[in-house]
Amino acid sequence: MDDKMWAGRFTKELDKNVNDFNSSISFDKRLYAEDITGSIAHADMLGKQGIIPSKDAEQIILILGDIKNDIESGELKFDGTAEDIHMFIEAELTARVGYIGKRLHTARSRNDQVALDMRLYLMNQINSIGEILAELLLVLCDIAEKHTGTVMPGYTHLQRAQPVTMAHHLCAYAQMFLRDMDRLSDTSRRTNISPIGSCALAGTSYPIDRELEASNLGFDGITENSIDGVSDRDFVIELGSALSILMMHLSRFSEEIILWCSWEFRFADLDDAYATGSSIMPQKKNPDIPELIRGKTGRVYGDLIALLTMMKGLPLAYNKDMQEDKEAIFDAIDTVILCLRTFKPMIETMKINTENCRAAAAAGFINATDCADYLTKKGIPFRMAYKITGQIVEYCIKNNKTLDTLTLDEYQKFDPEFEEDIFEAINLDNCIKARDVYGGPTPERVQAQIGNIRINIAKLCIALKIQ
Repeated sequence: MDDKMWAGRFTKELDKNVNDFNSSISFDKRLYAEDITGSIAHADMLGKQGIIPSKDAEQIILILGDIKNDIESGELKFDGTAEDIHMFIEAELTARVGYIGKRLHTARSRNDQVALDMRLYLMNQINSIGEILAELLLVLCDIAEKHTGTVMPGYTHLQRAQPVTMAHHLCAYAQMFLRDMDRLSDTSRRTNISPIGSCALAGTSYPIDRELEASNLGFDGITENSIDGVSDRDFVIELGSALSILMMHLSRFSEEIILWCSWEFRFADLDDAYATGSSIMPQKKNPDIPELIRGKTGRVYGDLIALLTMMKGLPLAYNKDMQEDKEAIFDAIDTVILCLRTFKPMIETMKINTENCRAAAAAGFINATDCADYLTKKGIPFRMAYKITGQIVEYCIKNNKTLDTLTLDEYQKFDPEFEEDIFEAINLDNCIKARDVYGGPTPERVQAQIGNIRINIAKLCIALKIQ
């Protein structure tokens, strides 16, 4: 019979198919470093509290360090027949130091052990994602600073609406990514709480020091309720939610890039290193990278739904269903990191076609609101000014003209309040300069916004402990 760690109660070997079904070593092996780190802290606490002999604690800590080194050097291979990473590490420890290794699991359960490992692991991953996001934000700031004067159409309903600048447009995405970093920081704060000492669900009768163990592991505090300590996966779901929103932002940006790179827009060109061709159409340059990011967004959404569904009907405390949290959140993390690492250099090397952006802005009547505002400032009620301007636009369309190419006589046929200064009012650059409000598109306002973005990046890096 297999010598399972929990085998004392059982008289039969576990069915092989059940063993394979039950095992999580194939995916939770990535937690090995966190499992060993947590075990070292636990052994240290047990020794200091006199729960196990201090010399045994020292021996356990030494050998756990050796095991970690052997895993990372490739000398120690993961055993695919092990039930999970916790059992694998403990079995290897026991194999090396004998009965002393069996003392490590005193005053803990796999229930609080896995919750600890997951919190430690996710803290590290949040840090990594935050770091890549910060790098992407800095790239956006650098590009935006070069294009504070690049006029382009702003859109609503994918129809040309009002003039903005490329810098203003890019800063809108920067604000989204800043919120993503802030969500990660907030998630990190709630994740950075130690559950160890909750044991199976009801704590332990041993005189443990939860605060010491948590402090040694870098946690900000300990869970308040031992049942909640082992059965809570809110921190996993919250990260899944934050990553889903982040992917939504990447997907929206990717959609814009796909449009911008089309012949219909031609606002941007991707570097050849971040585009592909067609197997039969030699003229094609396909934006496969943003398309893949757009597609992978649904994958991360699916991971979040899997996490929510897994938890929705579980009674307290721990249930084996919760093993399903790992593959879902691991996949979401891996997908987001892959997308960010590809997206950043793609944006960094993308060429903005400034002339095409301006030409599109000039051809779409996006200064019509400014024309209406001109009349309003002459004392005409906005609704009347709006109607008059709409009639002028209709006239332009029928006569293949734009607001800029109309003569003053043509303007005055619609309303005598029009004067020569109408042409200054509808000049695209002046339209942008006129919107001198906080958060607006003027070069000065956008430059100030970029400065604030850089300040907020630095603050969030500190909050996320990013170097």
